[in-house]
Order: sequence, then structure tokens, then C-alpha cells
Amino acid sequence: MANNNELDLFSNIQPDEPNESLVLGHFAEKAYLDYAISVVKGRALPELADGQKPVQRRILYSMSEMGLRADAKPVKSARVVGDVLGKFHPHGDQSAYDALVRLAQNFSLRYPLIDGQGNFGSRDGDGAAAMRYTEARLTKISSLLLDELDEGTVDFIPNYDGSIDEPALLPARLPFVLLNGASGIAVGMATEIPSHNLVEVASASIAILKNPKISEDEILNIIPGPDFPGGGQIISPAQEIQEIYKLGRGSLKMRARWNIEELARGQWKLVITEMPPNASTQKVLQEIEELTNPKVKVGKKSLSADQNALKQAALAMLDGVRDESSKDAAVRLVFEPKSKNIDVNEFANFLLAHTSLESNASINLVMIGTDGRPRQKGLLAILQEWAQFRIETVTKRTSFRLKKVEDRIHILEGRQLILLNIDEVIRIIRASDEPKKDLMDAFKLSERQADDILEIRLRQLARLEAIKILQELEQLNQEKTELSSLLGNDSLMRRRIIKEIEADSKTFGDARRTLIQEEKRSMIQTKIVDEAVTVIVSQKGWVRSRLGHAHDPLQFSFKPGDSLYAAFECRTVDFILGIGSNGRVYSVAVTDLPGARGDGVPMTSLVNMVAGTQMSAFYAGNTDDLVLIAMSSGNGFLANVSDMITRNKAGKTFVGLNDNFSPKDTVLPVYKIRESMKHVACYSSEGKLLAFDVSELKRLPSGGKGVILMDIPDKTQLLSAICFDEQGLLFEGLGRANKPSSVSLSQKNLLTFKTSRAKKGHFVEPKLKEASLKPVKPN
Repeated sequence: MANNNELDLFSNIQPDEPNESLVLGHFAEKAYLDYAISVVKGRALPELADGQKPVQRRILYSMSEMGLRADAKPVKSARVVGDVLGKFHPHGDQSAYDALVRLAQNFSLRYPLIDGQGNFGSRDGDGAAAMRYTEARLTKISSLLLDELDEGTVDFIPNYDGSIDEPALLPARLPFVLLNGASGIAVGMATEIPSHNLVEVASASIAILKNPKISEDEILNIIPGPDFPGGGQIISPAQEIQEIYKLGRGSLKMRARWNIEELARGQWKLVITEMPPNASTQKVLQEIEELTNPKVKVGKKSLSADQNALKQAALAMLDGVRDESSKDAAVRLVFEPKSKNIDVNEFANFLLAHTSLESNASINLVMIGTDGRPRQKGLLAILQEWAQFRIETVTKRTSFRLKKVEDRIHILEGRQLILLNIDEVIRIIRASDEPKKDLMDAFKLSERQADDILEIRLRQLARLEAIKILQELEQLNQEKTELSSLLGNDSLMRRRIIKEIEADSKTFGDARRTLIQEEKRSMIQTKIVDEAVTVIVSQKGWVRSRLGHAHDPLQFSFKPGDSLYAAFECRTVDFILGIGSNGRVYSVAVTDLPGARGDGVPMTSLVNMVAGTQMSAFYAGNTDDLVLIAMSSGNGFLANVSDMITRNKAGKTFVGLNDNFSPKDTVLPVYKIRESMKHVACYSSEGKLLAFDVSELKRLPSGGKGVILMDIPDKTQLLSAICFDEQGLLFEGLGRANKPSSVSLSQKNLLTFKTSRAKKGHFVEPKLKEASLKPVKPN
């Protein structure tokens, strides 16, 4: 439901002249853009400064104004929602209540900002009770967001109808955008910020305040990774986590944590105690039910061979599963094996491989910066920007306090002056028609001092009061000196902020919940004889395997109109990858491929591709193989085969194409990089060749667009990108009379084209049509 402000956006789109018409396309474009900006900034994305979305900020401010601090008596949630809707947030009451509920859930937020009384839902997906039943008040840690509001720290803006003001931001004493994270979908962008440990974030903030030029690696040593409310374990390598934090986007591999409880007679059971994010006991129980009692897929008459195999494996291992979660144990999911003789690691590996006990956690650090612009940011940039915001906030707070101190000193100086001449003051007040003016003239008082004297009580004119004034003046002058020093000295200001952060960290900090320990992804591996095999792929995407290596390609037969794409010499324990025209990568075990007696099967029949897409490139090899992935647009990057393997038949997004579902940007043939290969060669449809060092490329474990390999002009494409060593490359194409021609380019010849990446290169001779670079088969 759009609010009044969003609807008003469309009324502002008018022709320049009353009689002019407005093109519908222009109107729609402008209206949609205005609406998109409204959603991005007004609903979906958090602010970097305080980590809150508008509805969350309004709820917290409204509760603060209602006096619902941590030591107050909680009130009905319906009362809070009504106050928020009536004063600040004219949207649906359910959406406001849902936001309030999330702020109170300790399984959603690492540091809940609302103390909820009653049923506020569960991580299994149970909803909260109606707002008329639950009660709420603020938690103690919310004071870090709200305590400095009345000290001139942030700007106030009119609410939706202009009747009252609301804060544009909250003066956060810690970077809550990292502490509690955020999740949201806007128009054209989304955010998925994980939560982090308060002690680690505070330490990183202090490090930046001490050394503004601190390196990214130093910060990543302080914050090794997210700290989720439900604990769990991060099994991604440290290098991969650091790369995600540097880019601001990626995916972490997560798994549950468990322990083995010994029973009588050698029996045992596996107990899950912590879950990864986005997993729940109910979801796992449902997945176990689907394994042990699978349903026939739509369009099929019976269970598939895979379903039957999984069913038999599950029934052979698992005797029972039950959820023993309670108030005392937030998560306690018990798995009992069929026999005590089953290997514990094999049992755990089976559960992890086939349920959401092991899953991915997406990270997308998109937020609205202090400049008001939504942007994806790295961890260091977030902390640096917040540190600057905090410095500005404390500077405003100090200036505000200094003005109050100076005002109080001014008042006390006036009182001190009249106490020395009390009889004359009384006489003037009794005799004068305009005492204020006469007092100002007689004692050189300001209007502010004169007003205070006229309002002062008689008992405050006693001798004891004069002593109190002297004491207070001495204290205030000392405070004034301290505040003035803070404003005039950046080092002192930073030390004050650091001291406050250290105090907050000591008060609210706690131990890390999420374990960070690298582990290999759980995969069920059937016992396969490791032997040499050649994977044959046709131009139309038909795949098959043939035992042994060194086969003559002329012996391979294909369907009419089809031909050889590539023959990959690998092992039976390896994988074949297919990269779709939409940038998704699909993986199939080599052992799942049919034999070489027939024509094979289409790769598309082994995976679930998006309608309208097709396979663009193939590669088969070992999980440790490092390959170069290049696109016809001129971009490319390095990746290991293990980075692209997925259990999901629908594949996973990996290659960032400029124009999905379009031939404008396609994935080029993928080639392995051997240790001896130190250079990259690129060839464009313009007939130019470029070579550069392979060290200029980046390895992207989570995929992406990579870097620019070659500067490709408009209406030109990159045709080949391949690494080479002393053996050089083959330059193949059509020569005179369109006869196939192949020229061997030595390493010496190729290095004459060497420069740095992202250049246009130079023309290569001889000129061949439909030319490309091919590897020389290693000896």
C-alpha cells in the first residue's frame, strides 16, 4: 500500500505548459523512477549511520517519547503501533507490528532493541500473537541509539503531515548496521547484511579512530566474520570471507553444530544444538520426511531412481528424529541411527548433505550512505564512514553542551551580581514601572539575565545561595574549558569517542556465538573406481564418457548435423560443468554420464535450466583445476572448479553477464591453467591480439564479472582468451578460399603482443576468418 507521500510523487509529474501533452512513456518512466527512489530510501534499505530503516527508527523514537525505557512498565503493542501510525508512519498496522516484532526477536536480531512480553514468534516460522495480546518496552542497548537525541546531535524533519518533527537519523554510539544487520528488497536492488559481534565491531571502530589509514586486512583480522544470533558454524575459508568483505557481496557456507550423546549399551544419538541462518527444526523435519517418504514428481508415474536410492539410504541410516526444543534449549533436534555400528561422521555427513543443516548465507552490503545514496560497500568503507558520522555527532553534542554551559554561566554571573546589590535590586523592582529595563540599565544585565532575576524566588537570595553559585560557577568554567578543548583538538575528540565506545563494549559486549572454522562441503560420495576417462561434448551439448585417454577424435561419431565441441581427459571422480547463457553454472558428476556406445544425452536433460536459456560453455576436470572464464564482452576472471560445483540441479548464478539472454555477451570456451602458464592471450573479432601476465587476473570464488581483459570496441567481440606457456598456442581459422588453416604461435611470437590488460592489442598475421586461439596439446 503506497502512502500519501508516494502518491504525491505522481501528481508532481506535469507538462511544462497547461495545454501541452505529456508522452505516456515519459510519464511512466518518471513516475516509476520516483516510486523506486521512494521505496529504496523510505522503506527497504537501512541507513549506514544508525542501521535502521524508517519504520524501525520511528518505532524506537515513538517508544522513547512514550517513556517506554528499559526500566519502565511495558504497554500493549497495539498502543505503540497506534502511536507510530498516527504520528509518523501512515502505512498498514500489520506492517508496523511486524517490524516491531522483528526488533524483539532474539533469533532475528543479534542485539534485540525491544523487550517483548508474550508470544513474539519462533524461528520455526510461527507468527507472533496479535498486537492486542503482546506488550513491549525498549531494551537497555537501545539507549545507544536514543540517549543523545535531545542534545542537538541529529536533524529533525517534519512528519508526513507536518504537525510534528521526527529525527532523520538516530545518534548511534555504535555501528548498528553491522551489529544487527538488515534484510530487504527494494526496486532494482536488495540488501542482506549479516549481524556481527559487538566486541569485535567496537574494537574495529576504535582501530579506525586511532588510525584512519588502517588497512583492510588489519580490520578483517579484528572482524573475522559474521556472528549470527543462532550461532552455527562458518566453514568457508578465511580468504573467501575476506574477499566477500572487500567486495561487499558473496555467499558464506554455513552448517549446524551438534554433539554426540552416549547412551547405554554403546548406543548413541546425534543432537543438533545450533542452526545456520534461514534454517529451522521444522524445515529439517520436513526435508527428512521428503527423503524417507518421497512423493512422485509432477508429470511422472513413479519415483525416480535417485529418489528410491535416497530413500533406501535414509531408511538404512536413520531410525528416528524428533524435535526436543524447549524453553531451556532453543534448538535441540535429535537424530537416532539405525544401528550403533554406523560411523558417526558418515551419519552426520549424510544429514548435512541432504538437509538445510548445511546451507549458504548470502551477504550483500547495500545501504544508504551518509551522503544519502544507496550503494554497495566493503567492510572497511562502512566502518570509516560510520566513524566520520560519529565524530560529527559527538562534535554537535559537544557544541550543544557548551552552549548550555555558557548559558548557565551567564545566568549565574547575573545572579552573583545582584546578590552583591540585593537592596538596590529590591528597591528598583518595587519602585519601577518597567523593572526589567531598569535592572538592565542599572547593572548592565542582558535581557536573559534580567528575566531570570525577575523570576527568581526570594529564598534563593540567601547567603548560602551565594556560596552555591560560586561553587557551580567554578565547576561550569572547568567544564567549559574541557568542552572547548574537545572542539578545538581532533585527537582529544577521538580519544573521548574511543573511551565511550570502550565503555559501551564493556557494558553490552558478549562472547561470539558463531564458530568460524574451515571445513570441506559435505557431499555424499559413492565409492567410485578412480580411473582415466574422456568426456566427449558435442557442439549441440550432448555429453558422454569413454574409458581411457589419448583417443582419436576422428573416431567419435555424432548425430547428423552435430560435431565435436571438446574432449576432456579427466578421471571418473571429476565433474563436468556447463555454463548457461544466463550466467548460471551447472555441475554433473562424470560417473553420471552415459557410456560412449551411443550418442550420449543432452546436458540439459541432466540439470534443470531456466526456460529460454541454453548452454554456452563446458568444462570437465578435477575440483582443484584453476580455469579462466572469459566473456565475449571482454571481461574475465579465474575460478576453481570447486567454486562452481553445486548440488542444486537448477545450478547457481556465477558469471555476471552484461546482457543476459542475449548473444551480445556470451561465455567463451573454458580452459585450464597449468602452473607453467604465466601469460594470457586474447583475440578479438577485429583481428587483434593482446598478451599480458596472468597475475593481473583475479580469482573470484563467488563468481562475478571479473576484470577487463581486452578493450573491445562497439560491434566487436572477444573470440578467445587462453593462457599459454613455452609451448605457445594454435591460431586456427579460414584462410584463402575458406580453407581451414592452422598457424602455430610460439611463446616468443606471442610475447611481442605483450602489454598490460584492458588494452586493444595489435593486428596479428596472417589474417584468418572465424579465427580463434586453441591450446597446444601438452606433451
